[in-house]
Amino acid sequence: MTAKPIDASTPFAKFGPEQTEAMLGVQKELLEACEQASRAWLARIKSEVDLWSGLATKLAATRSAPEALGAYQECLAQRMQMAAEDWRRLSDNCQKVMQTITQSPFNGRPVANT
Repeated sequence: MTAKPIDASTPFAKFGPEQTEAMLGVQKELLEACEQASRAWLARIKSEVDLWSGLATKLAATRSAPEALGAYQECLAQRMQMAAEDWRRLSDNCQKVMQTITQSPFNGRPVANT
């Protein structure tokens, strides 16, 4: 299979240094957003493990059913709060990615040739 020569009329052949830099800038912003989200979600996973480990510790120390139910209730209340924070974080992450894409210099606008 032979490679076709690049025709000067194709959009990619018309990319100049400014357009290439702009495209790389958008990719860098998206990568940074993904890395930041990844770090946040890893911290979130750790907090989930800590929550359930804490419940196990509390349950091991309980002496009555009401005390155990109280520990469960407290843990579930914290878990529900964490779930609400998860949705907020997910929404913020998606919004950040969409803003980066929509504010990109290539978002449906013609690229000026130099």
